[in-house]
Amino acid sequence: MESLEGLKRTALCADLSEESLEQEVTLMGWCQVQRDLGGLIFISLRDRSGIMQLVVDEESPEAVRDKASKVRSEYVLAVKGLMRERENPNPEMKTGLWEIHVNELRILSQSKTPPFYIEEESDVKESLRLKHRYLDLRRSPMQRNLNVRSDITNFTRQFFSQEGFLDIETPMLGKSTPEGARDYLVPSRIFPGKFFALPQSPQLYKQLLMVSGVDRYFQIAKCFRDEDLRADRQPEFTQIDLEMSFVKQEDVMSLVESYLKALWVEVKGQHVEDAFPRLTWEEAMRRFGSDKPDIRFGMELQDISDLVKDTDFKVFTSAIEAGGRVELIVAPGAGSMTRKEIDKLQDFVKDYGAGGLAWLVPGETWRGSILKFMDDELLSKLKEETAAKDGDLLLIVSDRNFRTVQTALGALRSHLGKMLELYDPSTDAFCWVTDFPLLEWDEEEKRFVAVHHPFTMPNEEDLDLLDKDPGKVRALAYDIVLNGYELGGGSIRIHDQDLQNKMFELLGFSKEQAYENFSFLLEAFQYGVPPHGGLAIGLDRLVMLALGIDNIKEVIAFPKVQSSADLMTRAPGFVSDRQLEDLSLAVNTSEPEKAQEE
Repeated sequence: MESLEGLKRTALCADLSEESLEQEVTLMGWCQVQRDLGGLIFISLRDRSGIMQLVVDEESPEAVRDKASKVRSEYVLAVKGLMRERENPNPEMKTGLWEIHVNELRILSQSKTPPFYIEEESDVKESLRLKHRYLDLRRSPMQRNLNVRSDITNFTRQFFSQEGFLDIETPMLGKSTPEGARDYLVPSRIFPGKFFALPQSPQLYKQLLMVSGVDRYFQIAKCFRDEDLRADRQPEFTQIDLEMSFVKQEDVMSLVESYLKALWVEVKGQHVEDAFPRLTWEEAMRRFGSDKPDIRFGMELQDISDLVKDTDFKVFTSAIEAGGRVELIVAPGAGSMTRKEIDKLQDFVKDYGAGGLAWLVPGETWRGSILKFMDDELLSKLKEETAAKDGDLLLIVSDRNFRTVQTALGALRSHLGKMLELYDPSTDAFCWVTDFPLLEWDEEEKRFVAVHHPFTMPNEEDLDLLDKDPGKVRALAYDIVLNGYELGGGSIRIHDQDLQNKMFELLGFSKEQAYENFSFLLEAFQYGVPPHGGLAIGLDRLVMLALGIDNIKEVIAFPKVQSSADLMTRAPGFVSDRQLEDLSLAVNTSEPEKAQEE
């Protein structure tokens, strides 16, 4: 292999312009493909910016021609040559008008034949791509994703710095506290039997920074949650974390809205002119069946309980009598679906707790699974009140728990919106969801749990309900939603010590338990706490949505798979007995299992 001695790269491939014509340039990168036509050799040289065509012909030195004939895909090259116009230009390539006539070539590193082609589009199994992620990242779409992520990160730092925020790092090794998702634990060698926890968020630290008088804090923060994964979630993730003192809910929302509008101009060149729509949590659930609604299309939920309460269909009537509801969505033009396709939709809603799915198709002759329970007058009213048209598909869910109805239909709405192409996927629709419940009842633990976290401020209008009816208390909490994804969330925090103690009491903590878990916070609250609030935006999800991608692994350099394993490094792995002894740990485990390839 040869060295770089005496050579210095003068440009990236795609950074060259017409100004460099007839000038000598030095490029370095990987061989995308080599084509040997006898006396003429073409090499496509790739770096992170793009591809440039290299030409080695009879005018090139003999040593260059000899080396060029030996070059193979993914060899690492350094070349020096004259940039000229291509005889056969390719206007679809950014560099397609030019080529480099090589007069010096060095092979810096050879390569085995890769397990898959390094090309723009890849239908290779994801597990193979992740196992060889360093190769997958060479592909231009992945390079683009990483570039956009870097651009968003840089813009974010500049924006919040200009708004007077201090960029402050908070600890990675902290204390495990109850509530929320499961922690990743780190055993302590110095304190046998004790554990640090990796942060699920910097929540407590950023509140303490407000007590410290920092006033405005932000951080590109690494966070960890030991929970089941999905397409838009990872066990370790990055969030844009911020906190502000002396603010109300409107102040935080207004700032974040300005940030996202400015970011969309910077990254996508799109102007979002209007203010983001605002929905209360109750309205979002009632209209869309989701607290993260995709508002790019209609097909909203409709309550037909009053219409069908007197039918002979016991599934409906028993749900209504038990305090539940019967609701539907109207899928436009979907009445042509086959029975098999509708059965799949029925299986779909069962995954969200629904017992089943009834359906009707209006027309000159109605069709449907519950037609025998419907007379002509009821069908006519149903069509009129739902604004259904002939050939539409009415999909109906009933349950004793109306939240189950909303959740199942909301998920079905999102599923059908994409399947029926009811919106332009290139459009973006932001909205705010506010007034979340402060608490929800956990049937398994027989106690209230915090919907967001124990430090969320109750709506002042509902403070008298904390003793009377805690489940009806609204929180000063807000989520920013984009295209059916929760982009971020935040709240105004409790800054009154008595109210914070009351919150712990509602969550089932004794004074001793609250102090054991949160003594550092409660002690700090004795020394003057400003009103404060903040928000965190998922950076990984933000990049994913900005790029129009539906898999979060595509915007993370080294992601995990569904089992939380890293297929490239084969983490997690076993450690030596010596390491376990140092940590005063003993492990009870079965034979090693292979990381799940998904």
